[in-house]
Amino acid sequence: MIFVTTLQFLLIIFIAVYLFINMIYLVRLCPIRDELISYPYISVCIPARNEERDIEGCVKSLLNQNYPNFEVIVVDDNSTDNTAKIINSMTKQYPNLIFVSGAKLISGWIGKPYALHQAYQRSRGQYLLFTDADLMYKPYALKTAMHTMICKDLDLLTLMPAVIFDSFWERVVQPVIFGFIASLTNFRKVNSKSHKNAMGFGAFLLFKKLSYRKIGGHRSVSNEVLEDIMIAKKAKLNGLSTLVADGKHLFSIRMYHSMKEIWIGWRKNIFLAMKNSIFISFYYMAMVLCFILTPYIVFVGNLWIGAGSAWIGLSLLSLSISLVGGLGLCYELGLERKNVFLFPLGAIMMVVIMLNSMIQTLLLGRIEWRGRTYQQ
Repeated sequence: MIFVTTLQFLLIIFIAVYLFINMIYLVRLCPIRDELISYPYISVCIPARNEERDIEGCVKSLLNQNYPNFEVIVVDDNSTDNTAKIINSMTKQYPNLIFVSGAKLISGWIGKPYALHQAYQRSRGQYLLFTDADLMYKPYALKTAMHTMICKDLDLLTLMPAVIFDSFWERVVQPVIFGFIASLTNFRKVNSKSHKNAMGFGAFLLFKKLSYRKIGGHRSVSNEVLEDIMIAKKAKLNGLSTLVADGKHLFSIRMYHSMKEIWIGWRKNIFLAMKNSIFISFYYMAMVLCFILTPYIVFVGNLWIGAGSAWIGLSLLSLSISLVGGLGLCYELGLERKNVFLFPLGAIMMVVIMLNSMIQTLLLGRIEWRGRTYQQ
């Protein structure tokens, strides 16, 4: 137990120091009230497949921006619900809302990149914002983003949204996964021109249109499930200026509403994010469990066997550091502090989802999403 306690403490210190340093480099966007001399025309591009629950609120939040010069293009990706009907009914009220009935999916494409490609083909803007159909935008979001783009002379700006957690399982699983994604994103490297590391968040990808064309647009990532990450990588490899930032003051998302949605949603891509590597997957599973779950086990184990006060104290220190890290995550995500005690269960569920994702990808050779099956 002495060895386990010591190893646990060293791992906790290693992870905590890394997370602390990483967060120092996180760029945070706050609402900007300054006015630009001119506002370039923006085409906001939204893919929508079976989004009747969220699409109206999302589109209205975009159409009610205080930005003077933009259009919103919604591509209905062969929905089987009322998505198309909802958008069509809104076009009468909003002249800058464009509805596109998406073409049938063709070979060599995955649904979302194909829908965004069709939106691009209809766009008139000098800038292109690719976003999702389940987001809610603050009225000043486009102005703040464009101010950042111009002042920093960016080719691509990608932002992380605030996250809304309503149900029990959302509060259990989602914070752990979002914390995991943030920890995988080395903010110093992804925002450094000297590093090839890149990151893209499909919730918000704002491109200069000329830069988007330079890298081949979504046609260059036509068969990628993680099209947001891959298009950001292509942008950086082509020498474009990119910025990854926290945009939670600008927009928010309630990504999934139930355990079933969480499971299916993350299963499709979490193993792909590990580069389809069993070794990398198990390494990160171990790191997550060692930081969130095992500090409780080691502390209770030391109490159970009556270990010396030094080892009980060391295991308690490890648990305390883990809890401080969890409280920091609660603060970042706007959760009540008591939710930190749900995270060990969330870590277990995340590991199970990752294992399921691995099995589906490696053994079954397929990925399922939005009623479609993609062979891998």
